[in-house]
Amino acid sequence: MPHPQSMLTVGEVARRSGATVAALHHYESLGLLTPHRTAGNQRRYPRHMLRRVAPIRMAAGVGIPLADIGEAMAGLPQDRAPDRAEWQRITGLWREAIDERIATLQQLRSQFVECIGCGCLSMTRCSIVNPDDRLAPATAAAAPLRRARRRG
Repeated sequence: MPHPQSMLTVGEVARRSGATVAALHHYESLGLLTPHRTAGNQRRYPRHMLRRVAPIRMAAGVGIPLADIGEAMAGLPQDRAPDRAEWQRITGLWREAIDERIATLQQLRSQFVECIGCGCLSMTRCSIVNPDDRLAPATAAAAPLRRARRRG
């Protein structure tokens, strides 16, 4: 374990990274972070773990699943901050997913503009908002959810 003075508590990592303590614990449970443990079983993070938390949060923030983030980060070193080449390899894996998400959001934005211009305001007839609704001609509304009966 690195020198105790160079280690951060989970609270310090949370404050410095902007992640919640619960998120850091979750990342640990998924293998994204590997803190050291003290004799009292408290988590201690080397300072370079902050360089892992930031891209995890950024990738998750754009919708990349944590499982995919974990797969991409599995080859990164645990004992030091990743170097530029290692980060470029990882971000290259995510680039396509990010580009697809951007294209989807741009299409959605265009469809909203078209929808506002259309004025139909109908979920049953609107081919923009509900393009794959094959049952639209058969019914005017969605099937209601059935509530489970309470047992008392």
